[in-house]
Amino acid sequence: MADLSLYRNIGIFAHVDAGKTTTTERILKLTGKIHKLGEVHDGESTMDFMEQEAERGITIQSAATTCFWKGHRFNVIDTPGHVDFTVEVYRSLKVLDGGVGVFCGSGGVEPQSETNWRYANDAEVSRLIFVNKLDRLGADFFRVVKQIKNVLAANPLVMTLPIGREDQFVGVVDVLTKKAYVWDDSGQPENFEIKDVPADMVDMVEEYHEQLIEAAVEQDDDLMMAYMDGEMPSLEDIKRCIRKGTRDLAFFPTYCGSAFKNKGMQLLLDAVVDYLPSPTEVIPQDITDEETGEPTGKVATVSVDEPFRALAFKIMDDRFGALTFIRVYSGKLNKGDSILNSATGKTERVGRMVEMHANDRNELTSCQAGDILAIVGMKNVKTGHTLCDPNHPCTLEPMIFPEPVISIAVAPKDKGASEKLGNALSKMVSEDPTFIVETDEDSGETILKGMGELHLDIKVDILKRTHGVELIVGKPQVAYRETITKAIEDSYTHKKQSGGSGQYGKIDYRIRPGEPGSGFKFTSTVVGGNVPKEFFPAIEKGFKSMLDTGTLAGFPVLDFEVELFDGGFHAVDSSAIAFEIAAKGAFRQSVPKAGPQLLEPIMKVDVFTPEDHVGDVIGDLNRRRGMIKDQEPGATGVRVKAEVPLAEMFGYIGTLRTMTSGRGQFSMEFAHYLPCPANVAEKVIAETKAKKEAKK
Repeated sequence: MADLSLYRNIGIFAHVDAGKTTTTERILKLTGKIHKLGEVHDGESTMDFMEQEAERGITIQSAATTCFWKGHRFNVIDTPGHVDFTVEVYRSLKVLDGGVGVFCGSGGVEPQSETNWRYANDAEVSRLIFVNKLDRLGADFFRVVKQIKNVLAANPLVMTLPIGREDQFVGVVDVLTKKAYVWDDSGQPENFEIKDVPADMVDMVEEYHEQLIEAAVEQDDDLMMAYMDGEMPSLEDIKRCIRKGTRDLAFFPTYCGSAFKNKGMQLLLDAVVDYLPSPTEVIPQDITDEETGEPTGKVATVSVDEPFRALAFKIMDDRFGALTFIRVYSGKLNKGDSILNSATGKTERVGRMVEMHANDRNELTSCQAGDILAIVGMKNVKTGHTLCDPNHPCTLEPMIFPEPVISIAVAPKDKGASEKLGNALSKMVSEDPTFIVETDEDSGETILKGMGELHLDIKVDILKRTHGVELIVGKPQVAYRETITKAIEDSYTHKKQSGGSGQYGKIDYRIRPGEPGSGFKFTSTVVGGNVPKEFFPAIEKGFKSMLDTGTLAGFPVLDFEVELFDGGFHAVDSSAIAFEIAAKGAFRQSVPKAGPQLLEPIMKVDVFTPEDHVGDVIGDLNRRRGMIKDQEPGATGVRVKAEVPLAEMFGYIGTLRTMTSGRGQFSMEFAHYLPCPANVAEKVIAETKAKKEAKK
């Protein structure tokens, strides 16, 4: 069996356009995995193999590959940077042991880097930092390091310093060994010389070297004492301490270079080997209780001798059939074995296992703890399902995905394509957990829901090209919600007498608004058995079933509390059904009296604009009912942070480009729900009612 200490499962993540995919390409070239470099801007990179990715020059889905460096095996996942595909980053981080956060030397810490960094903190993933694009105009390594401290509240440990700035950037100084690595202009990664530190940098290198040693020895008390007494620790000891600090998230070793110009990449790869943890050094995944989803106190120890446990983290359909990407946490698996899917309770036989390189594959006969691979042709497996040994069933900690905030109605252009559309959509839904398809019961329209305009745009494009379904697309709809603003006390009696036994249920209840984000709560303070306990679940079920259609405009109701305090029942005529119907009637009767209110999704918007257009951008955001939160001047422009209702943000990118002569950029993600202003609410309610009338 392979030695697990030589494995590194790493992901590369960053803001859109910071150079993740180029960094991955360089890693593949240096490790001998590919021989000709593909460039993103030519649409030829290895990892962006979807047509849509090549055209737009962005990564849409995470791609996996395996390569070797200095006797170590790297499983590398290249993830998207765009906010609409954040779920790809989230689910990749879930199965990785370490990561490389790439930051642009001139852009610095951008909005999406913050989101991804937050995800990585939640997943407690050890990271290296790579400050890329130092050959670009306006690139400043020290400014980016400062931003990492201030914006991400992280602790960067500077391991290399740049030699020269912008187009004068020629190489890096290794702070630990105090050696300079200088590349020539050939663009070949192997053409470098190791020299002495340039004379004008000696003092600076000394200063950073001292900071590095001090941060490292803090990880080991004995070394710390010896260092205080003037004894210099050995190189091995320092590396061991940096490795420990990286694993404990005490600091993040920070490297610099230019992936495009092939400068500084070897030191980054050495750092992956030296400082990022192997699968056995990471805190093992929790095993959760199948009923409650709570941790059981047991963990999936990474070891070949344990029973087989793996997490399916991505489903992908390609020309060879359905691929289920899995991360094996413990045990081993051979071709032909049967495995249990603990979410569905069904067992399946493993036919083919493959190791992926972007969209090429190598057949495998067995795999073991620590591996990331794909199984071909699994049925009924969804993202986040646990696959395990049928004799040792278990459930690993599942994944939680964000709710979609935007929807569009679609219909196939020709009538015959509707079956084709149904098949294509069911495949796409299993691949992407943040993409939801529903059928509108009143109109029979197909509704696609997603994380943003670009997300749905790409989905429609994939339907057209990959599955050959042309669609008519409606205009984007906002996911409004409803809530109540007043607490009221009310009573409802359901009585029905028809031949034989009748139905009877009487409930006295209070409804009141809940805390924002608290959802639905049901409590009972009935004393003396006026409503028998066995009917409580039916009453709760009745209220719950009504939450999907509010009384204002039929949107789901949020943050709603019901307290049952009294009622009445009949020895013969009362039943669970009678009380459930009573609860439904009570909802319809009381919610309109409790000050119902329409809520709209508010987005956290982050706009980058050149300085001379700041006034226009802020004025425009104000017109869109935005609240300006912050302005941050940078080297090449200003970042404006605001909170804006989603309804006002459709088509914003066009307006922004016009205002800033094409130089502005923005990203947005869902923040929270807030009450709609009266005039907006009236319009939305009127439109919804008109639609319903038209359908009748």
